[in-house]
Amino acid sequence: MSKRILIVDDSKAMRTIVRRTLGQAGFADLEVEEASNGAEALKMIENNPPHLVLSDWNMPDMSGFELQQKLQERQIKTPLGMITTEGTPEMRAKAAEAGVRFLIEKPFTADDVARAIGEYLA
Repeated sequence: MSKRILIVDDSKAMRTIVRRTLGQAGFADLEVEEASNGAEALKMIENNPPHLVLSDWNMPDMSGFELQQKLQERQIKTPLGMITTEGTPEMRAKAAEAGVRFLIEKPFTADDVARAIGEYLA
C-alpha cells in the first residue's frame, strides 16, 4: 500500500513545485493529494487522514498554523510539517509548541525535503 501525503498551499505553482521535489527526493511512489487552504485540507484529513501533511503557513481561509491547531483540538494525530518563508526562531518555536513536526524553509532542495519527511514515511 502506498503512502499518502497532502500538500496544502494556496499557490498552485508551489503545490506543483513541492510535488516535483518529492519525486526528486526519492518519494515518487507517494500518492499525493492537494488542498488550496487549511479549511479544505481539514475536511480531507477528517475524511481520510494521509500519512503526512505538508502545509504552507500563510493562506487565506485557514492558515497552516490554524490547521495544526484544529488537528490538535480534534485529536487527529496526522503529522504536519510546514513549508514556509516563516523561518525565524520565534516562528519555529510557535510552530513546535503547536505540534508542527518540522519546518522546511523556502527556498528548499530535494535533500531538505528528504531529511525532513523521511522518518514520517518510512
